[in-house]
Amino acid sequence: MSAVLHLEGVFKHFGGIVVADDITLEIERGQILGLIGPNGAGKTSLFNIVTGVVPADAGDIRVNGVSIAGKGIHERARMGIARTWQNMRLFRTMTVLENMVVAPREYAGESMVRLCFRPGAVRRADEQACEQALAILERMQLERLADNAVTDLPYGQQKLVGLARALMNDGPCLLLDEPMAGVEGHAYETMKAVVRQEAQAGRAVCVVEHNISFIKDLCTSAVFMSAGRILERGQIADLLASKTLAELYFGT
Repeated sequence: MSAVLHLEGVFKHFGGIVVADDITLEIERGQILGLIGPNGAGKTSLFNIVTGVVPADAGDIRVNGVSIAGKGIHERARMGIARTWQNMRLFRTMTVLENMVVAPREYAGESMVRLCFRPGAVRRADEQACEQALAILERMQLERLADNAVTDLPYGQQKLVGLARALMNDGPCLLLDEPMAGVEGHAYETMKAVVRQEAQAGRAVCVVEHNISFIKDLCTSAVFMSAGRILERGQIADLLASKTLAELYFGT
């Protein structure tokens, strides 16, 4: 089976700081890959490289076998790379639903030509986006909050909105950057269930997370990063038994 997301020899440095050192990995359809390691290991930087926030200095990244080298953030999103952010980056002056409807892979309202000459098509696309958004919010039991200002929601629900917005991009690859940070209780269980459902539906999912229980519950395999390098990879149980991981990650 060919990988949905394939990184080959990816390298990135900022001055003398190397954040990605010859990174090679792949994620298959239906897989949830854990990306673990201490703060500063390069995990979020790797997501930034994949999504085009920063360019790689060397190496190649392919989505379903197609290289995305040289493509911008919006082009990579349209190819089906969706992500969440540690700090969520929600539009804080918008409602929950408004945050959602601007996030599909193809947002008709972005085009001035369509707005001016095909307003009916833009209106229909907006209606479809609203239907899609409400269906996703219903899965997360947030549909009753659709018209609320996103800032009115407690932190855990805001994290769910961040994931919901990412799911508006229905592409094959989903990158989750510390989705469980600050999340507990019902929001925690909902987040876990939705991520599992997305993988079962065929998405390739990669999760950066310090919550080891979450990783153990969802991921069968993981890679362990430190100082921009992948030091170990394999089954979760084997990594958690690793002396290298224990010394670098847990400090024992």
